[in-house]
Amino acid sequence: MLRLLLIWNFILTLAVGYFCYHLFFKKNNFSKKINAALDDTLKEKGTFRMAYFEMDSVVNQFELVKKIKSELAKKEEEINREIDDLARRLQQKYVFYQNQLKEGKLTEAQFNEASKELKKMEEEIKNRKQQLDQEYFELKARKENDVKAKIEAFLKDYNKTKNYSYIISYEQGLFYFKDTAYNITADVVKGLNELYKTAGKIKQENRP
Repeated sequence: MLRLLLIWNFILTLAVGYFCYHLFFKKNNFSKKINAALDDTLKEKGTFRMAYFEMDSVVNQFELVKKIKSELAKKEEEINREIDDLARRLQQKYVFYQNQLKEGKLTEAQFNEASKELKKMEEEIKNRKQQLDQEYFELKARKENDVKAKIEAFLKDYNKTKNYSYIISYEQGLFYFKDTAYNITADVVKGLNELYKTAGKIKQENRP
């Protein structure tokens, strides 16, 4: 029995050794294949290069963004003005019925009707506010997507001659080191504004 156990242990040892041997060499071969593929990629595309631009500068200097911010501010003013006007009408109605009640000019039935009217007006203001807010956020999202699409389109064309592997937007707190040699913010702002002005001129020329 002991002899059989020793033989079995010996067979297991050989099997484990064989398995580890092949696993080690297969792993090494796999790593070599990956490294070779990466080397080939680098040879084809050249050295890995990354550039960045500062989004804050683009937001502050891109003429389209300035226009959008102005449009959104105007939209906010319109919303606030409309809601303030509705709230003022509600307040005037409330004061009117309060005075009528103090002077004893409201019957119980009239008081109930007045309460229903005030509650209805309040609900209408609430619903209108939600509708206007929804329209505002949808407009804001469309404008932001438009700016994003224009930046992406510009960078795609810009990178045809630059051959960067990545172009990222720099944000405070996300990156802890940046080499200013790869800062292309000035190019991005200048290029976007030139495209925006050109598009504006084309629109004017095409107007009847």
